[in-house]
Amino acid sequence: MKFKIIASGSKGNCTIVLCDNTNLIIDMGISYLTLKRSLEENSLSFTNFSGILITHCHNDHIKGLGALLKHTKLNIYIPKEMYESLKEYVELDRCIFIEDNFMINDINIELIHTSHDVPYSVGYIINYLNKSLVYVTDTGYINRKYLNKMIDKNAYIIESNHDEIMLMDGPYPRFLKERVISDQGHLSNKTTAKYLKKVIGKNTKLVVLAHLSEKNNTPEKALEAMQEVGIDKSVDIMIAKQYEESTIIEV
Repeated sequence: MKFKIIASGSKGNCTIVLCDNTNLIIDMGISYLTLKRSLEENSLSFTNFSGILITHCHNDHIKGLGALLKHTKLNIYIPKEMYESLKEYVELDRCIFIEDNFMINDINIELIHTSHDVPYSVGYIINYLNKSLVYVTDTGYINRKYLNKMIDKNAYIIESNHDEIMLMDGPYPRFLKERVISDQGHLSNKTTAKYLKKVIGKNTKLVVLAHLSEKNNTPEKALEAMQEVGIDKSVDIMIAKQYEESTIIEV
């Protein structure tokens, strides 16, 4: 299993997951042409992909979805409850409705139900052969039930959105600050670090801190929070960026 983060942040999000003959796109918050160019740079095309996973309906996760569906034959895999919030972008016949545990070809995927200010939102645990990847962004907290499912996976792509002090002292109006720190907002550096301390295990090799706020966080602050809780130094920690793609990373 391999993955590449094309973009991560409030301006747009998109990640690809590569599993031999089954490849997936997670979120489409960038332009169709941006993703097309990125795939071509890695000798890939949309015909190499088996489908699209969507976490939720906010613009920075779906603004390129309509164009992608128009230019390809790909379908989206979503819980039935999410369709109402996506129907202006997606025809019903392009949707494959999924349960909490489902298969796309030879990949097993489990849903993580997240808490965000949208009608329905999810994260994913992606399992292929003996490898596992957790993908969780845009949530105010992680329910203990799903946190337990996340234990000892090989890699985590997880939101580390804001530094709490920077947020509260920063330029956002009060209502927006309250939204971000609410149970339907975003994970702070400290909260993410505490969660990771609980779930990282002997099989964990990599953590990617994602969806960092440009105004209320810095890579240094996110990494500092990880150090403060004593994350095992054998685990590689990376920062996903808004305007710079990652390399293709093997899980």
